[in-house]
Formats: sequence, structure tokens, C-alpha cells
Amino acid sequence: MKLKEIRIEKKLSAKSLSEISGVPVRTIEDLERRDDGRVSTLIKLADALEVSLDELCR
Repeated sequence: MKLKEIRIEKKLSAKSLSEISGVPVRTIEDLERRDDGRVSTLIKLADALEVSLDELCR
């Protein structure tokens, strides 16, 4: 998953992404470490980052 890479490219902290997406900071941090998560959560993050789900999950 490219969550951390895309988040950093867009100059967002985990806290900022959390505020935009409604996903808790802890969940974002866990996803960046684990590389797996619920589809509904990944969709929220992809929307907040303005990328496709496919791009996020590659």
C-alpha cells in the first residue's frame, strides 16, 4: 500500500489526514505499518487524498 508515500507527497501529517478523512490517527498509523485494512476505511482515505483506491492500494 502506498498510503504513507502519497500522504507525504501531499505534505499531510497523519493528524491532518485524519481530520480530512474522518479516520482516526491511530488507524492511519496502523495502516501505514500493516498494509491492510477495511475497504470502507481505505475508500475514505483515497477520497481524502484525491486518489483512486487502486492507486492507494498498489
